[in-house]
Amino acid sequence: MTLKEEYKSSLKSMDTEEWFDLHFHRPLGFLWAKFFAKLGVSPNAITVASIFMGVAGGIMLYFHQPHLAWLNWVGMLLITWADTFDSADGQLARMTQQYSRMGRILDGVSGDFWFAAISFALVFRELDFGDSLLGDYFASHHWQIWTLAILSGLSHALQAAIADYYRQFHLFFLKGQQGSELDSVSKLDEQYKRMDWGMNFWSKLPLFFYRGYTANQERMTPNMQRLCAALKQRYGEEGVPSQEFRDYFRQLSLPLMKYTNILTFNTRIIVCFIAVIINVPWLYFAFEVVVFNLLLIYMITRHEGICKKALTHLNKQ
Repeated sequence: MTLKEEYKSSLKSMDTEEWFDLHFHRPLGFLWAKFFAKLGVSPNAITVASIFMGVAGGIMLYFHQPHLAWLNWVGMLLITWADTFDSADGQLARMTQQYSRMGRILDGVSGDFWFAAISFALVFRELDFGDSLLGDYFASHHWQIWTLAILSGLSHALQAAIADYYRQFHLFFLKGQQGSELDSVSKLDEQYKRMDWGMNFWSKLPLFFYRGYTANQERMTPNMQRLCAALKQRYGEEGVPSQEFRDYFRQLSLPLMKYTNILTFNTRIIVCFIAVIINVPWLYFAFEVVVFNLLLIYMITRHEGICKKALTHLNKQ
């Protein structure tokens, strides 16, 4: 296998990759993956390293004093570096076939740690310095900036969960069960019940939270669940349909992938960095709550319509 072929095999799919990732994060992630493979470092270890780097970078966005403002740039570099590690862990897992549910859980929560650190840093920056647009207002109305930040965090969690779910569903039709990390509550419950809290505490605890994460995804996508149920009824427990139907659904779903990419990392962090550079920290929270939630509503409406149309098509076959 040539280096170019090996690089392509380390990607999830061209359908779900974003332009900036393909030209920046994925090439750097591939180089890191090759380097760590030679050292025998596991994908999960890279994920843990990315958590520490991203959190450290987020904390550095707090500083606004003239003599410490350079730390903001260090923070932005660390967060970007952490994201190349976030690419590397998945690419290494695909290159070495080191897949695990724990790896998926770790990869999913790593960004949550980064953005939690970022949010706290931006709130305290707004409260402690108060020299941004509306800074004086928030300095005397602490609860409002905290409310905005909490709404932003809750919105972020929901947006990322739904975007990831749609991408995994698309990959299921593109590559089948082996090419997707699509999970269901029913399967997770089976594994959860087999595990003992005393013997498997550190494995069962993250599974408990991941089960709740997956349940929320399913609650938000009723038409998608109806389609999954119909596929399982017709094609067995794995629910992998005919190639004709897979191609049909992929054609419907593909235009939506660009929106799922917007709700993942790059656009979100660019908005954050701009808010820091122009010293309007609350702008990042407002963007999350207003702009990204409007996009989320559009995505859910559109995808539910796609699943309803696909179910009708399936029933006619």
